[in-house]
Amino acid sequence: MKTIQKFVLGVCLSLAAVTGVQASGDAIAWDKAPVKTNDLASLQNGAKLFVNYCLNCHSAAFMRYNRLQDIGLTNQQIKDNLLFATDKVGDTMKSNVDPKQAKDWFGAVPPDLTLIARSRSGHGGTGADYLYTYLRTYYRDEAKPTGWNNLAFPNVGMPNPLWELQGERQPVYEEREVHGHATQVFTGWKTVKPGTLTPLQYDQAVGDLVNYLQWMSEPVQNTRVRVGVWVLLFLAVFTFIAWRLNAAYWKDVK
Repeated sequence: MKTIQKFVLGVCLSLAAVTGVQASGDAIAWDKAPVKTNDLASLQNGAKLFVNYCLNCHSAAFMRYNRLQDIGLTNQQIKDNLLFATDKVGDTMKSNVDPKQAKDWFGAVPPDLTLIARSRSGHGGTGADYLYTYLRTYYRDEAKPTGWNNLAFPNVGMPNPLWELQGERQPVYEEREVHGHATQVFTGWKTVKPGTLTPLQYDQAVGDLVNYLQWMSEPVQNTRVRVGVWVLLFLAVFTFIAWRLNAAYWKDVK
C-alpha cells in the first residue's frame, strides 16, 4: 500500500467528472484515458502542463529536456517555454524542491514520475487509465490536512495542484438499496467554485498530460511499433518465398 501511495503522490494534476455510479467507500471504476502518443499537439500541451505543474514537486530524472524534440519541439522552443532559469536543454527534468521539506508537507518524498504511467494497472485498465481517473476525481474535504481528497485514492496525501483550472467540487451521493442494504452511491458532482477551464476543457487538459506521461514512460514506443510492423511484413514475405522455394526444390521428389 505504501508503494501505491508513493506512486500516486507523484501524479500532479486534478479532476473533472468521473462517469458512472459507484458505491461510497469502494474503489471506483477507471475511465479510459484518451492516449494517442502520436498526437504531437497533445504531447506538447501535456509537456507544458507537466513542466508548469508537476516539476514544482516531482522529478523525471530519466528524461532530458532535449528529448522533447521527439514530439516536435525545437531546442529554442524548449528554452523559451519549458526551461527554468537555471536549467539547460541537455539537463534531466529535476525538481528543485527540498526532499526533506516535501516529506514534511506530504508525508512522503514525491516520487520520480518518469515511469509513473507504467506503474499500475488493474480494474481492467492501464496505468494511464488510473492516472486519468485519479486526476479527475479530486474534491474538497476540509477534514483532511491538505483540504483535498480523491475518489480514486481515498485519503490521498497530495493536494490538487490544478484546482484553479478545475475549480472546486463536491461528490453527490444518493442512498440506494444494494443487495438488500442501504448504501450511499456516488452519482455525480456539484460545483462549489468554477475553475478557469470548463469541464470539457479540463478533461482534455488532463488527457494531454496523461498522454505525455504515457509517452515519457517509453519515448521509443511508437518507433518500436513501426519497426515491429515492418518486421512482421518481412517475415510474412520471407515465409511465402521460403514456402515456394521448398516446393520448387521438392517438386521432382516422389
